[in-house]
Amino acid sequence: MALTREALESQLNDLRADVRREALLALVEMSARGEIKVPSPRRVVNLHCHTSFSYNGYGWSPSYIAWKARVEGLLAAGVVDFDVLDAVEEFLWAASVVGIRACAGIETRVYVPQYAGKEINSPGEPGIAYHMGTGYVPGVSGDTTLLARLKSIAQHRNRMMLGRINALLDPVVIDYERDVASLTPNGNATERHLCIAYDLKARRMYPDEGSRVEFWSSRLNTDPQKVSGVVNKPPELQGLIRSRLMKSGGAGYVQPSGPEFPTLEQFNAFVLEAGALPTMAWLDGTSEAERDIEKLLDAMMEGGVAVVNIIPDRNWNIADPKLRKIKVEKLHEFVTYARKYDLPVVVGTEINAYGQRFVDDFDAPELQPLAETFVEGAYTVYGHTVLQAHARMGYLSRWGRKNFMARKERNAFYRRVGECVAPGTADVLDSLKPEMGPKDVLRICCKS
Repeated sequence: MALTREALESQLNDLRADVRREALLALVEMSARGEIKVPSPRRVVNLHCHTSFSYNGYGWSPSYIAWKARVEGLLAAGVVDFDVLDAVEEFLWAASVVGIRACAGIETRVYVPQYAGKEINSPGEPGIAYHMGTGYVPGVSGDTTLLARLKSIAQHRNRMMLGRINALLDPVVIDYERDVASLTPNGNATERHLCIAYDLKARRMYPDEGSRVEFWSSRLNTDPQKVSGVVNKPPELQGLIRSRLMKSGGAGYVQPSGPEFPTLEQFNAFVLEAGALPTMAWLDGTSEAERDIEKLLDAMMEGGVAVVNIIPDRNWNIADPKLRKIKVEKLHEFVTYARKYDLPVVVGTEINAYGQRFVDDFDAPELQPLAETFVEGAYTVYGHTVLQAHARMGYLSRWGRKNFMARKERNAFYRRVGECVAPGTADVLDSLKPEMGPKDVLRICCKS
């Protein structure tokens, strides 16, 4: 008996890769038979979806994200996971199968020595910046030693937090390998997985709701009425656990030390080694470093940054009108500087917490003037991705640097490639040769 669409979509989030693969192929076949209608792409993108290989608020796998992006009519989609590149191959394959433009990358934290005394985009952690690599292709990861270091730093911090929180929550104690690492496909757990594990353990130990409310209110030092309102809403309870125990000031919080992370230059070199694009992550313009946009951009570009990333929803979808005004103004100012410096802008909504929207509202008055810049950035990074994958002729490749001295011309070329190469048809690019010039490359791309 054939599985229903709903059953197959559920299997897309299975922890087993073979199950996800077969489910996606079955859904694509249903679509080809006309049993599932998919819309034409509209000019909206999300290039910053976290997956189940680090943490996704809905447990979505790379295959599910590619499928959802296609059936919701996105023009392009991208995945970014913390400290690992595990989703790259699956996502780019899935995007090609379903027919959507795609890119993939990594996010981590780096140390920026010149900002050692200032907050950048990691609240309460001076000198430390969330930072990214964008436009990875299958089979090329860069320095595996650094990758192992990134994962080790994160997992060591998680284990330290677990030890502190176990002492506070005893008898609700958890084991890292059994209860936490097992929640992800490749064991790359985050502090959000710790929250899930503690929630599940408390439910087993205190099946009575009243007892569970009493436990959490006492251990989180929170009004029982507030706990009662979320105790049967896992995402909200887990968010409360995280905010009370794992963020700055909480019993489990582990203050990071800047030098324990790779420096900005070290991480950017790692990204470049893989043929990907060093990417600055912008928060919201309110930190000491981000308030001086031009100075920060100069430092980041000097360190190797070629692309910038924004989470637009954090910059305009805010209840407080005064704060909203400040952040919207900073958002527009930041994009103005990015345009001035000819830096492609990629955007997305993360999905690293339950309740986040799948794609930004590009029609919102605050975003509409920026929407075309966001779409152009998606075309550019997708153009880089297909040329890098098929001919090692990406944006910062030897070929790219040789043929384009000015970023403006380079952006226009890769954007045009991204517009021309339809998703799922990139095999035609296998005929590309490194001795070809930009005109010949475009001739092939625009016939694909």
